[in-house]
Amino acid sequence: MAVVTISAAFGAGGSEIGPAVAEALDLPFVDRAIPVSVAGRLGIPVQDAEEKDERVDTGWWRILSTMSFVPDVAGVGPYHAVPDERTFQLQTEQVLHEVAGRGGVILGRAAAIVLADEPGALHVRLSGPAKARIASHAQRTGSSTKDAENDVRTNDSARETYVRQLYRCDATECRHYHLVIDTTVLPWGDVAAIIVQAARARGVVR
Repeated sequence: MAVVTISAAFGAGGSEIGPAVAEALDLPFVDRAIPVSVAGRLGIPVQDAEEKDERVDTGWWRILSTMSFVPDVAGVGPYHAVPDERTFQLQTEQVLHEVAGRGGVILGRAAAIVLADEPGALHVRLSGPAKARIASHAQRTGSSTKDAENDVRTNDSARETYVRQLYRCDATECRHYHLVIDTTVLPWGDVAAIIVQAARARGVVR
């Protein structure tokens, strides 16, 4: 099935570009659906799954996900104590493989690494110089430069730690991706169009 994974540095536009790509390719955009599904399988509150999502249990960060396509989730049983990181990792990987089987545009969750052997998948990395991403984030959110800098550094560090500790590799290395784009020098609509063109050229979709 058609699958595009998008890994994005903070402030590089992943949560905006991903849905645009999904809409253009007529595929579901999968972001918040992942911790929702994991929570259902483990029988825990969604908030607990979101707090473990794209992070290790260091107690200093959690990603704020956007609402998006939510696939069918297994029935939620009684709530239990929050499982450890390995359990979350295995359940998240299972969800990623199931999404790949149905087709979709997946944001984050080290999907390019988990689905590295998925036939025909397109793996994309969105990034750009930290200084440019800080300026963009400040402008888009109305934050101060200091707050934007803190947001970018904290979120980048957490996302990279998630991949490094769980998969023993560097999420920023180009070898994990077919396409790497500096989104600080191109309009995000054009970036989405480039990804769509690459997906079609690779045969992900027709």
